[in-house]
Amino acid sequence: MFLSVFDIFKIGVGPSSSHTMGPMSAAVRFLSDLRTGAFMGVSAQDVQRISASLHGSLAFTGKGHATDRAVILGLIGFEPHMLDPDKAEALEQEVHERKVIQPDGFGPIRFNPKDDLIFDYGPPLPGHANGMKINAFGAGNQLLATATYYSIGGGFIVTASEMEEEISHDPHDLHEEKEAAGFPHPFGSAKEMLEMGQATGLTIAQMKRQNEESGMSREELDSGLDAVWEAMSGCIDRGLRMDGILPGGLEVKRRAKAIHERLLDQRANNQPMPHVVNDWLSVYAMAVNEENAAGGRVVTSPTNGASGVLPSVLRYYRDHIPASTHEGIRTFLLTASAVGGLIKHNASISGAEAGCQAEVGSASAMAAAGLCAALGGTNEQIENAAEIALEHHLGMTCDPVKGLVQVPCIERNGLGAIKAVSAASLALHGDGTHYMPLDNCINTMWETGQDMGEKYKETSLGGLAVNLPEC
Repeated sequence: MFLSVFDIFKIGVGPSSSHTMGPMSAAVRFLSDLRTGAFMGVSAQDVQRISASLHGSLAFTGKGHATDRAVILGLIGFEPHMLDPDKAEALEQEVHERKVIQPDGFGPIRFNPKDDLIFDYGPPLPGHANGMKINAFGAGNQLLATATYYSIGGGFIVTASEMEEEISHDPHDLHEEKEAAGFPHPFGSAKEMLEMGQATGLTIAQMKRQNEESGMSREELDSGLDAVWEAMSGCIDRGLRMDGILPGGLEVKRRAKAIHERLLDQRANNQPMPHVVNDWLSVYAMAVNEENAAGGRVVTSPTNGASGVLPSVLRYYRDHIPASTHEGIRTFLLTASAVGGLIKHNASISGAEAGCQAEVGSASAMAAAGLCAALGGTNEQIENAAEIALEHHLGMTCDPVKGLVQVPCIERNGLGAIKAVSAASLALHGDGTHYMPLDNCINTMWETGQDMGEKYKETSLGGLAVNLPEC
């Protein structure tokens, strides 16, 4: 399956792409299938009650990730990219009070969140750590339709049947499918990507652009890329303006605004520390992830939990590198999405499936590749930059305290951004030749994720999530 740049970078809401955006989209899809008659013999008007159950990681950290709220909003009819926070809050409260939903095309449907939204803490469903079921009932509480969905990271959802037909992790299988789809540069691995670049004389961004333009105009592509960057940059700006306490009960204070003000003061008084660039990278990333933790508007990059890494590095490119250009921003995004697509297809971008190495590690690799490309790196240097960044996140667990995307997630994005810039710089100092290929590193990340204990994969049952001060 061809992954567009706009599949990797989706504008949505926090705090989690897999636990918030995915379940919301699953609920929307279930309603759509009922409307269109996808469930044989069932019409929208037959439905009198709906229930949903959350399994695996969606259950264990669903409260902290607002998964229950996401399902309710999806059943009302909201989609992540069109969510109006003020309107959504009022309608969600109405559902809790009236215990009824009435999405477009349906009559009144009974839905009591207390009874009809179940957190199942038993074994996960067989297809993925993030599983959920939605059921529709008719007269006499007769089951009319049921569907199982898996939220596989980055806001992507698949049904149980689609999961069974999922593309294998063999890059040759992916290559064959992409060729059949008719894309001009159907690379399914970093090795193929480099070989195609050598054969055509094109950069990774140029190949990605030609793939994208086989399905849309150049103007549409550029407009979409600019909209993604504007959303990312706007999220940074909002995060730098806001202060207060983040929701969820940990009493975590927003810090980005205060740090940003100190950095501006140091700059104005010509008193910056030699390592100040690291502070700027951190504060940009923290601004995004504080917005994400508050349920704000963010861009999956490639997930919400890792949504601060790439925007931070891209903001660093624009505001701190004198030679930056607007076209460089587009090159950055195209290149980063190519690398993100390879990681998603051949491994995972889901913390529930492979730990935080799959989220912040993937984001850092994407950002390193994008920055290297924007600074004029060769395809070989870009591949090297991505490998360096990913390699040094291997084994990182996903262990959010209280299931909230706050500790250690917010600071972790800042460190992922710093690693990305360092990786790009190291790669640019070389000629692209290196010992460990990116493909091997991606495969290692996948194998490490499979070996990793479940308590370290977004369940909040191990690691930092259970090692808290007792004072």
